[in-house]
Amino acid sequence: MFRQILVPVDFSDANDAAVKHAVDLATQSGGAISLLHVIELIAGENDDEFKDFYAFLDDKATREMDQLKSRVDVDGVEHHEVIIFGNRARAILDHAEENKVDLIVMSSRRLNPDDPHDIASMSHKVAILASCPVLLVKG
Repeated sequence: MFRQILVPVDFSDANDAAVKHAVDLATQSGGAISLLHVIELIAGENDDEFKDFYAFLDDKATREMDQLKSRVDVDGVEHHEVIIFGNRARAILDHAEENKVDLIVMSSRRLNPDDPHDIASMSHKVAILASCPVLLVKG
């Protein structure tokens, strides 16, 4: 049913449950998994000023992704890893559209209904705006 599964990751421990669910779904459906990490750009800043900073973040993300991809290295599950720069929500949504993703699996935290400042998280933004189903995994 789900042939292309996207798992946006931030390399926190909360991603473990989302990755596990994605692997289970891909195993059952014969689907492929894309692990996506988005390095957030600093809005309004000149990219040249932060060139070394972004290179550092890219190197760190590559090392983290190498560790994470071992968790999806399961027989019969095709997977690939992508690291891109941009606005996280927009980049996740664009990647899902461009790659005809059938399902996005994301870790999610519980929002506090009593805190007026806790009105949204990245996973909730993606869930609301995505054109495909989104599975939010509470870790």
